[in-house]
Amino acid sequence: MGDFKPPRDNANFRWTHHVVRKLRFYALTPSRVLRVIRAPERVEDGVAEGTLAAMQTAGTKAKPWEVWVMWREEGKRRVVITAWRYPGVSPVRERVPLPAGVLAELESEGLLDA
Repeated sequence: MGDFKPPRDNANFRWTHHVVRKLRFYALTPSRVLRVIRAPERVEDGVAEGTLAAMQTAGTKAKPWEVWVMWREEGKRRVVITAWRYPGVSPVRERVPLPAGVLAELESEGLLDA
């Protein structure tokens, strides 16, 4: 992967040196990481305090794997901390809690199943 271009910080995202090294190690592209953040299949609390982790499945039925990304919100900007490939299918942990006001609003508009 000799033509690897590291991602650049912009108004919406800041990339740590750690995630840049992990992109190279796992042969992931910055666009793949952004796709996981923008359209996750599952979102959980990250292992570090104040972080979120999201995943998307990849691979084939015979050999599935997942792409995981962990980030932290800093105002309007997201700091992408790390990304990795998980071999197989990871176990589901607890759901990310929604703030009470958001939950009540979604229920009042009938957007959540009771």
